[in-house]
Amino acid sequence: MAATPSLSAADLAHIDGQLAATDRLLDRNYPGDDGSRQPVHTVYVPADRFSPSFAADWGAEALATVAAKGGFGKLADLLGQDAGLAEAVSTRVAAKLASEPIEDLRLDFEDGFGDRGDDAEDAAAVAAASAVAAAAAAGTAPPFIGIRFKCFEAATRARGLRTLDLFVSGLAAAGELPEGLILTLPKVTTVAQVQAMDFAVSRLETVHSLPAGRLRFEVQVETPQLILGPDGTSPVAQLPHAVPGRISGLHYGTYDYSASLQIAAEYQSMEHPVADFAKEVMQLAVAGTGIRLSDGSTNIIPVGDNVENAWQLHGRLVRRSLERGYYQGWDLHPAQLPSRFAATYAFYREGLPAAAARLRNYVERTEGGVMDEPATARALAAFVLRGVQCGAVGADEVLAGTGVDISHLTALAHPRLAASTS
Repeated sequence: MAATPSLSAADLAHIDGQLAATDRLLDRNYPGDDGSRQPVHTVYVPADRFSPSFAADWGAEALATVAAKGGFGKLADLLGQDAGLAEAVSTRVAAKLASEPIEDLRLDFEDGFGDRGDDAEDAAAVAAASAVAAAAAAGTAPPFIGIRFKCFEAATRARGLRTLDLFVSGLAAAGELPEGLILTLPKVTTVAQVQAMDFAVSRLETVHSLPAGRLRFEVQVETPQLILGPDGTSPVAQLPHAVPGRISGLHYGTYDYSASLQIAAEYQSMEHPVADFAKEVMQLAVAGTGIRLSDGSTNIIPVGDNVENAWQLHGRLVRRSLERGYYQGWDLHPAQLPSRFAATYAFYREGLPAAAARLRNYVERTEGGVMDEPATARALAAFVLRGVQCGAVGADEVLAGTGVDISHLTALAHPRLAASTS
C-alpha cells in the first residue's frame, strides 16, 4: 500500500513560512565552531616588554626552570602522571617549549601597563605595532597575537580607543595584518560597549581598506553586570546576536569578577563557586555561536621556593578547566608554561585511547560497548582534533587509533564546515 501523507504542499509551505525567521537566526547566529585552531592559553605581558624574541626567551626560561627543579620527571611526579604517560608528555612538552612556547600573546595596555600619561602610551602603542609586525615578518611571533587596551568606561574610553587606533593603524601601515591578530576589550558591563567596539573596528576596516569582519575581538567577562543585567536578563547572552560574527571569544577575569562580588582576596580563585556560575552562564550564552571560551588565571606564580606547589596548583586548575569544557586559560609567567602544557597534554593523551576506539566503532559501525549518537561522535572527533592541534597527539596516532586521517577527523568534528566547503 502506497504511503499517502495528509499534509499538503500548501501546509508544508505554510510551516516553512512560519519558520523562515528561525532558519535565518540559526544560519546567521549559530554557525557552530569553524574548526580552526584554538590556542590552549593566552599569555599577558606589559606591552612595552615585548620584542621579536619574546616567545623564545620565555621558552628558554621555562626550560631552565624545569631543569633547575629536577627535570620533566619531577614535574610529572608533581602532576601525578605515571611513568608511561610522563615519558610521552615530557618529550612533547620539551619540544613545545623549544619550538612554540607561547600560542597566544596579548600585549597589555590595561592593568599590566597602567596610566603612564598619553605621550608614553602613544609611543608604546606605535612601538608595539612595529615590534609585532617585525616578529610576524621574521616568523618569531606566536600564532595568535594582539593587544588588550583600556576599557570603554568613561574615564578610559578615549585612551583605549586611541591605543587601539594607533596599534591597528601601525600594523596596517607596515603591511598585511598578522593572520592570528586578536584584540581584547576588557571590563565590559553592557551590550552597548560591545556595539561601540563593533563600530570602532568597522571604521578602522574602512579607513585601512580591510575586508569587512577582519578585525574580530574578545570580550573579557569581568563584571557581574554582564552576567545579570539591571532588567534581570543576561547581557552576555545578547552579545553574540548584537554583533554577529564579530566576537571571537569570551575570557573570564578571575580577580576583577571576584572582587566585584566582595569575595575576600584569599578566596578569589578560578574554582570559587561564583566563578563556576559565571563560566556556566558564559557557556550557555555562546553555545553553537562559534565563540570560544577562556578561563582566567591563577596569581600563584612558580618562583623561588614556591615552584613545586605552584606547579601542582596550576596543573590541577588547568585540568579542571579542560574537564569543564574550557580549553583555554591565562598564563602570566614563563614558569607556568611547563605545567600548562604538561597538564594539557596529559588530558588529551589519557583520553585518546577511549575516544579513538569509540570513534572507530562509530565510523566503521561496529559493535562496541557504547552506541554513540552523531552529536557524541562530533564531540569525540573534536576532542581528538584539539589534541592534535596543540601538539599533544600525533596524526599517526590518530590514524592508528581511529582509522581516519586528519581531514576526515576534521569533517567528523565539524560536519557543517565540511558540507559548506565540499
